[in-house]
Amino acid sequence: MRISCLQENLAKGLSIVSRAVATRSTLPVLSNVLLATDQGRLKLAATDLELAISCWLGAKVEEDGETTVPARLLTDLVNSLPPERIDMELVVRTQALHLKCARNEADLKIVDASEFPLLPTVDDEHEIALPPETLRQMIGQVTFAAATDESRPILTGVLADFSGDTLTLVAADGFRLSVRSAPLGQTVPEPISVVIPARALSELHRISAEEEEPISMTITPSRSQVIFHLQGNAGALQGKVFGIDLVSQLIEGRFPDYNQIIPKTHTTRTVLNTGEFLKACRMANIFARSEANIVRLSIAPERMTVHATSAEMGDSVSEIDAQVEGEPITIAFNVKYLIDVLSVIDSAQVSLETTTASSPGVIKPVGDDTFIHVIMPMHIRSE
Repeated sequence: MRISCLQENLAKGLSIVSRAVATRSTLPVLSNVLLATDQGRLKLAATDLELAISCWLGAKVEEDGETTVPARLLTDLVNSLPPERIDMELVVRTQALHLKCARNEADLKIVDASEFPLLPTVDDEHEIALPPETLRQMIGQVTFAAATDESRPILTGVLADFSGDTLTLVAADGFRLSVRSAPLGQTVPEPISVVIPARALSELHRISAEEEEPISMTITPSRSQVIFHLQGNAGALQGKVFGIDLVSQLIEGRFPDYNQIIPKTHTTRTVLNTGEFLKACRMANIFARSEANIVRLSIAPERMTVHATSAEMGDSVSEIDAQVEGEPITIAFNVKYLIDVLSVIDSAQVSLETTTASSPGVIKPVGDDTFIHVIMPMHIRSE
């Protein structure tokens, strides 16, 4: 293999795939990144067997071939090189990849590419096109609510439900639930429900930041993997990246019936300025973090008080103007959960729907029925 590409392009490609490199594995090749020639371009790929990311870079190919090299070593080396052309050659005799850039040369020990796992490819016949901006927003509004505890693996994933011309993403960790729906712009032939690891969607959110063209999604025939394909040749990626594939294992199991968790009625509806509510929660968090993150919301006509108390530090009280319909109520929540959801709401106002101090609260953007967030309350001693 003999190939040349620009340092900035190779650095960009490595930054895309490196998050899929296995950090701890019994297979040494999983700590490596695959370099391969593919139709006159350079393909980079990395996988930890649960997540795989591939991308294609513009390059000058003089001799086809493929190999794998330690990902961390190659990334550190490329990032230290000047913004010049990098020439790479596979030296079979020494089992090394020789790199030359300007007045710098290096030899990297390789592991044969035959040991690298095979990655599935996109099936054009069964792909679903997803609008990138909407998809990024949807991912941002649900993944934070997925569980990080592996005791219930199904809750570490995000339910992706395709029905008609609508996609619904759902995440829950037992304490909160986030649901976001959006039109697809196309009708799927049959309803599809899969559970995608939240980590995979977070990586998709990261690598699609500059994507402007529709992102295609394909479920493999075995229903065990999902493939997202980005065209990668738009916006700031122009001339650098010519396509990205993200492949993830799907999580087996039945996702809880989230519709049963969403309260159907409420006795109090409080409409608040999103920014003011978020600011009050961040202030309360300073005191609440040493007291199990408990913040008390006291709702009365035309106002809401956000109150946090710390036995060691003192307390804070913030009063916010509010439009209140219904009975006064005092309810406590985990302030971190409130900050998480308020941080991903774009609308100027949010509504908080409550029933009793021991019933879940529902947060919705005012004027937008595509997003709903449910938070379980925390127990507070009556004073």
